[in-house]
Amino acid sequence: MTTTLAPGAYAPPVPTRVLTARSADGTALHVEVHGPDNAPGNAPDNAPDSAPAVVLAHGWTCSTAFWAAQIRALSADHRVIAYDQRGHGRTPASPACSADLLADDLEAVLTATLAPGEKAVIAGHSMGGMTIMAASARPAFRDHAAAVLLCSTGSSRLVAESTVVPIRAGRLRTWLTGHILGSRAPLGPVTPVARRILKYATMGAGSAPHMVEACARIVHACPRRVRHAWSNVLHLLDLDHAVRELRVPAAVIVGSADRMTPPVHSRRIAEALPQCVGLTELPGLGHMTPVEAPELVTGTIRDLVTTHIAMKEGA
Repeated sequence: MTTTLAPGAYAPPVPTRVLTARSADGTALHVEVHGPDNAPGNAPDNAPDSAPAVVLAHGWTCSTAFWAAQIRALSADHRVIAYDQRGHGRTPASPACSADLLADDLEAVLTATLAPGEKAVIAGHSMGGMTIMAASARPAFRDHAAAVLLCSTGSSRLVAESTVVPIRAGRLRTWLTGHILGSRAPLGPVTPVARRILKYATMGAGSAPHMVEACARIVHACPRRVRHAWSNVLHLLDLDHAVRELRVPAAVIVGSADRMTPPVHSRRIAEALPQCVGLTELPGLGHMTPVEAPELVTGTIRDLVTTHIAMKEGA
């Protein structure tokens, strides 16, 4: 399935290369490479050393289109690798959904796109951050991860601590939130009402209309059965142990007005990380930080690359 953005909404550029990475269960993952693609097997004989690699993992109900701003900004001098999570974008759904499968998929993407031992900065938003945490002890992840960025994410108690339903925390709020986020109802077309609902739930009050439009079209393109299946995984998620296994430099970003994964999650993750290199809380921003604060998120990725990927002389 292809995500189509309305005229005026920013969409990612055409990739340099498209490939399929096969996950452990055979799922065919749609992978895009943007920017200089000097990966082994693709570079001409006289090509310069490879540009530093950045891998982007999107969140629940999104797709590679979610990273449009980061892809455009980074692809001039980085090899940017973005992929669709299973059931999202152009990656088919699978009968099973679990955090372990997300980790399998990330390992498959890293193995398919990076040379043995080649390091990358891996950035994940929401469920993409959970993917990074789930893969933290995996061999391929540890072989390839130079540093990570965790944007607007959590490791456990996602439904209990969500503030999408504006009532006091407790059993009723948890029950209502679980039923809303796990609804099987179709989202339908992107209407003014749909945009207002999405903005309330996932974005800050000051989000520009074109940002809301882009996010709405991406989220509404996710099949409802996929949205429901992964909501069940998120409801039961417990990756607290995996945070402690994330033994690479890790930056954390969250919006102060994030209703999906409120700042309490990011603070808890930052405290548990073995090598947290910074927790940034963005006043007034919601859950969609890579879209709401594109320059800051892109700049953080660049800083991680500069600091933690040793460039070859002349690269």
